[in-house]
Amino acid sequence: MKILTVAIPCYNSAAYMDKAIESALIGGEDIEILIVNDGSKDTTSIIADEYEKKYPSIIRAIHKENGGHGDAVNTGLKNATGIYFKVLDSDDWFDKESLKRVLDILRNMINDSKSLDMLIANYVYENVSMQKSKSINYKGVMPEDKFFTWNELGNFKSSQNILMHSVIYRTEVLRNCNLELPKHTFYVDNIFVYKPLPYVNTIYYTDLDLYRYFIGRQDQSVNEKIMISRIDQQIRVTKILIDCYDPMSIECEQLRKYMIKFLVMIMTVSTVLLIKANTEEGLNKKEELWNYLNSKNERLYEEVNKSFLGSFVQFRSTFGRKLILLAYALSRKVFGFN
Repeated sequence: MKILTVAIPCYNSAAYMDKAIESALIGGEDIEILIVNDGSKDTTSIIADEYEKKYPSIIRAIHKENGGHGDAVNTGLKNATGIYFKVLDSDDWFDKESLKRVLDILRNMINDSKSLDMLIANYVYENVSMQKSKSINYKGVMPEDKFFTWNELGNFKSSQNILMHSVIYRTEVLRNCNLELPKHTFYVDNIFVYKPLPYVNTIYYTDLDLYRYFIGRQDQSVNEKIMISRIDQQIRVTKILIDCYDPMSIECEQLRKYMIKFLVMIMTVSTVLLIKANTEEGLNKKEELWNYLNSKNERLYEEVNKSFLGSFVQFRSTFGRKLILLAYALSRKVFGFN
């Protein structure tokens, strides 16, 4: 059995998918690479088939009708045979030496019969347009290079969120939580990383810059203008997360605090984008989203609202909205996102 399944969702990725695939191949026979061709119209399918032919014991090319990024991840998960599961977007790549070390950690866990549910490693923003590279690590919040539980977590900084880029889940955990991402919807990576959290009992963090997250391409889904144009999909994902669990009922204090923090972050992103849309419709949707949270879970609404970010993004005056956008612009410069 393979140690790690790496699913690479591809849609019209012919121009850049080689880099992602080649970076994963360094894992050799310990890795299963699933190239999921999501109904591409370019030569993605040909490239995928060529890789499968060249590396038949490592790579499988899976061709399907277009269903969006989330559906491609679903397909990867359904076909995965690895003990652990990782998503690598087709325009991103792994640091090869870091991947070797991560595989060593996972191999040792398996050999020692340790049931590890989630491995966390750093990710790096590679913003070409801003010529900025920024590593996001989890120092100070997670014990390093040891087996631990939620109870041993410290306090997360605002920049320290567990994202798809930083997480490797045990495949069984993803299946046990019945993870299934919605079709034809962007930003579902937030659901991917959030829904399994209550099913995670054991964690391991290693201070390695494993995942290189490429941003800055104009047609990218995290491009700010594109995010605003797709704001209804961002809202849909936010509501799915709200409906997913009642974090207030989570017994473990550190897990409960983190899940609330994650929702604060998601609500903040949705709110800022709706303000930046600079339309009456956008402001109405902002109010509707906060009202939705309040109607679904009043206790959670109060908890999110009383957080610094939660209260900050609720400013309703013109001056208040300008402050929100200024804070967003400063954060963007510091961390290099979007």
